[in-house]
Amino acid sequence: MKNLTKQLNYFLVGGAVRDALLNRVAVDHDYVVVGASVEEMLSRGFLQVGKDFPVFLHPESKQEYALARTEKKSGQGYSGFACYAAPDVTLEQDLLRRDLTINAMARASDGTIIDPYQGQSDLKKRILRHVSPAFVEDPLRVLRVARFAARYHEYGFEIAPETLRLMTEISESGELSTLSGERIWQEMQRSLTEPHPAVFFHTLEQCHAIQALWPELQTLSTDMSSHNSHHNDLSIQGTMRALTQAVLLSEKTTIKFACACYDLGMTTAQSTNSVETSVANDVQSNIIENFCQRMRVPNAYKSLAIKVCQFHLQIDNALELAPQVLLSLFTHLDVWRKPEQFADVLLSCQAIFTARLDANNTSYPQRDFLLSASDLLAQVTAQKFIAQGMQGAAIKAAITQQRLIELSQFQQQFIAQQRDS
Repeated sequence: MKNLTKQLNYFLVGGAVRDALLNRVAVDHDYVVVGASVEEMLSRGFLQVGKDFPVFLHPESKQEYALARTEKKSGQGYSGFACYAAPDVTLEQDLLRRDLTINAMARASDGTIIDPYQGQSDLKKRILRHVSPAFVEDPLRVLRVARFAARYHEYGFEIAPETLRLMTEISESGELSTLSGERIWQEMQRSLTEPHPAVFFHTLEQCHAIQALWPELQTLSTDMSSHNSHHNDLSIQGTMRALTQAVLLSEKTTIKFACACYDLGMTTAQSTNSVETSVANDVQSNIIENFCQRMRVPNAYKSLAIKVCQFHLQIDNALELAPQVLLSLFTHLDVWRKPEQFADVLLSCQAIFTARLDANNTSYPQRDFLLSASDLLAQVTAQKFIAQGMQGAAIKAAITQQRLIELSQFQQQFIAQQRDS
């Protein structure tokens, strides 16, 4: 195939330039083309994919090539922009519309860095700074900057005070309400893949975005001094500690989400005078259900979050529970048909438990006990009782009785081993 980019004035832009300067591996390589038209790009063999503005795919590399463009605010929300893409738009004009200075750099084909807004300087200073006052025109940037803060926290990056002020201005303007639940969830889910997802939520709390985006989390931000014990750490700080512990235990975003959600609505449940844990958990489960529905959260995330919410206190006290309660717990968690989900529930509970003690590497024997117990009870099957001539309900009752006997014996042995170790 002919060289489609020959004599084309194109530049590598955005994240690939930024990450190369940070010695990070870039996932995507996007290009801006200056001085070209839609007709020229099509005639060269590029495939147009952009609906709102001219973006093209290279037919072989599948990398994106976008015509240089400017944007002008024309309505509410992150999609309320009128785009102008034409051969007379300069590279500097295109870079001006970007969110942060570290994302507003370009690299020419000869390796020259074009940096009209001092992105390299901010990289060295470890600062996340907006490019222009037009930053406030796109409410999605509040979430994006929070996500970048989560990604680059380990490099020592901080948000510039003036940028945080603009993020607060957006949050208090009501513009965040124009974002769809799906778009908010997309950013939240991506934040859970970052090295420090708790920084994402902390940043949103700092700029007053939590209340507009997730009022359930805002409830946790209020002063909960009357519940100031480790076991009832009903604060967003406690929730974020659980999320941080989840990062240490697993790369699964479902587990991180469950830890971020486990206390949603806890204050609401208490305010309804729901003394019984099960009632409170029902209230919490409904809040998580509604939260997930509003954000269009996938079922795998929702299911795990609800189970952790419902059963984390019982799991924490597993060694003290009666065998009948333990067997009921196994049944509710469907441990023999969904062993992977059960393992994820236990990891989530371990993260929450460790966060409550505010210590790393805290022992959590409950997890080993419950995993071993479920494996042991899985070996109690119907075959033995069928061979004895039992039928129907009698088989089910016999299985239950045998499991209770073995569970009681195993629990006593496990506790004794823990005491002697």
